[in-house]
Amino acid sequence: MNWIFLILGGLFEVGFTTCLGKAKESTGSMMYMWYLGFAVCLFASMGLLIKATQTLPLGTAYAVWTGIGAVGTVLMGIFFFKEPADFWRIFFIFTLIASIVGLKVVSSH
Repeated sequence: MNWIFLILGGLFEVGFTTCLGKAKESTGSMMYMWYLGFAVCLFASMGLLIKATQTLPLGTAYAVWTGIGAVGTVLMGIFFFKEPADFWRIFFIFTLIASIVGLKVVSSH
């Protein structure tokens, strides 16, 4: 169950970085709504990480959480913020995903 909490926490990390990017593009009250979304996602992400680390090894949990956030944020940047998607970016996204899966496989919990 704590792996599910960890994955959800990583997805909320993608949420808070996406909200941050959208807030940067927005003005007026919409900007504040994106910042509110940022705060909600940040709180949820950290809470789920804390819950997951109650039984999962801290180093593994933190690496997986940040990895999900990093991969998700790069993909959101490519698909929604028009960031480049060249060969090397995609290659290193896949190596990061392989590392996250590897940590899950070798984890004892």
